[in-house]
Amino acid sequence: MKNRLFNQLKKKFTIAKVQGYWRRQGFVKFVFVAIFSIFAYQAVSISTVNQQTQSIQDRAHKQASNTQTHVARRGDILDRNGNILASSRLLKRVILDPSNIHVDFIPKLAQALDMDEQVLSELLSKKRKIGSRYLPIKKNLTLTSPILSKLKALKKLRVKICRDKEITSKISLVDRALNMIKYQAVVGQKTMIKKCRKERIGQALTLRQDTQRYYPKSASMAPLLGRVNAKNKGGSGIESEFENVLAGKNGKATLNFGEHNNKTYFNPKIEEKLRHGSAIELTIDTDIQYHAYAAIKKSVLKHEADSGSAIVLAPNGEVLAMVNYPADDPNDRSLYNPSHYRNRVLSDRVEPGSTMKPFTMLLALDQGKISAQEDELIDVTKRIGHIRPDRKYKQMTVKKILQKSHNLGTVNVSERLSKESMYDTWYKLGFSQPLGLIPSLENSGSLKHYSSWSLADKRTLAFGHGPMETNLAQLARAYLVFANEGAVPSLKLVKNMAGYQQNTQVFGKAATAKIATLLDAVASWKGSGYRARIKGYNVAGKTGTAEMVVNGKYNKDGAKRTFFTGFVPVKKPKYIMAVRLDYPKKCHVYTRPDLKRSCEGSNSAAIVFNETMKHVLTNDDSIKLSLK
Repeated sequence: MKNRLFNQLKKKFTIAKVQGYWRRQGFVKFVFVAIFSIFAYQAVSISTVNQQTQSIQDRAHKQASNTQTHVARRGDILDRNGNILASSRLLKRVILDPSNIHVDFIPKLAQALDMDEQVLSELLSKKRKIGSRYLPIKKNLTLTSPILSKLKALKKLRVKICRDKEITSKISLVDRALNMIKYQAVVGQKTMIKKCRKERIGQALTLRQDTQRYYPKSASMAPLLGRVNAKNKGGSGIESEFENVLAGKNGKATLNFGEHNNKTYFNPKIEEKLRHGSAIELTIDTDIQYHAYAAIKKSVLKHEADSGSAIVLAPNGEVLAMVNYPADDPNDRSLYNPSHYRNRVLSDRVEPGSTMKPFTMLLALDQGKISAQEDELIDVTKRIGHIRPDRKYKQMTVKKILQKSHNLGTVNVSERLSKESMYDTWYKLGFSQPLGLIPSLENSGSLKHYSSWSLADKRTLAFGHGPMETNLAQLARAYLVFANEGAVPSLKLVKNMAGYQQNTQVFGKAATAKIATLLDAVASWKGSGYRARIKGYNVAGKTGTAEMVVNGKYNKDGAKRTFFTGFVPVKKPKYIMAVRLDYPKKCHVYTRPDLKRSCEGSNSAAIVFNETMKHVLTNDDSIKLSLK
């Protein structure tokens, strides 16, 4: 009886158990079918979004395409001898990703970067706090820098890194299914464990290629060359003027999937051809530029001038040096003062003062108005217009007028010339006409038409004032007549450039040679340019002093510009140089250095000519041989 009852209960229990099993199994199947349906729906939705106009093949092609830009290298700027004046250096920049640099990497990273470990750690920490993943830690590293070698070795190094990792225990498949249909929200238990393994620094350390414009001659060339801006485009000077030549053109190529090519995966298609910038060769001589810059800088500082500038020319019009001071080092990006990049040789128009007197005499001699002989005496005792006699001299030769830079004597000669002939001659010399060296910054000066001149204008023009203003390069160019038998050539700054004009004949050969000989007396002990003398060489030239115009009036309180323009040797000159100082305030007597006197062209600008040419002539064997 008992056994029968037990068997009946067992049978009922077994039936109930089997029935419960099939119900649970059916439920699980239902859940899996629901999950599969959801995934299928999502897959179909994704594949059809925004695909009305684009096929799968088109999307695949687009994903397999990549456009690359190849940056053009900026052309070099060279001097006449091939020396580099400006060049783009290939450099490296070190970029760190603070979020991916583990603390265990910091000691070795600091060592490779030649940095203090604590400083590096603080920099990384600050970037992490603001969520930044970009830290340029080193810039402008040359390709031979030891830091690069250390960093490349560090990228290969494996360091044991231990990290805390959160582990979540697994939940059953049923619970996951129920979670997915939002029937319940069961989560696994979370625990922290420490995992260690050897790792490389990887993408947390990146070396990027940079280019930097480098100017080997520093400040001595800055106002002439200018410099590039942050976008590597010319900002001023030669860099700006010849941007189209120097910059070149970036290239673009599209890499497409080569479906019909079994050999290569990508087929490059050139969209825009890469063209590197071309080099520009200037007529500048680096050595002459250096000596001229050193001399003008020394003079500006010594005489406490506001600024100074100078230009040296070859007889054929090639510019051998063009210097300005103050000037900044273009390699120092922390410095930028626009006035220190001002090319005053070309951009400033000024009255040149007595440096124009030789042309007044030359025109009069060429027209037969004077003979310029020792027996020809010019009366300087009578007032002419507003020019009064100085009572030092009664009669003067043309040589003495030039030697002493005598205004009344010069005006006396100019009275024999017509307004029209003076205007035509000054115009032929190039005054008020563009030089075409760096057109964007040139100031061509002015020369009023003779029809507007008063008698006073004509008289003051004879000694470099009144109806004319000029830049220093134009003044130097005019003096080229003494190296070209009365003709004046075009100035040249870039070699092998087409478009230069032919020489313009202004004066006769004999008259030019005669005045050149007389100018030798200026650079003598008795002449106003005595400080331009160079032992062993024949020097000719002319001093000049002009009051500066302040608030529309000539300043009578000492604000002056001083000039010296000269050439050497006197016969067949090889170098022509013009110098200008703006408002020198501290000049001294030659024989009494402790005795201060007012600044003139003789005791300031002439010194720059002397110190520059002394070095240039010493290094020029051809000049030495011609004097033996």
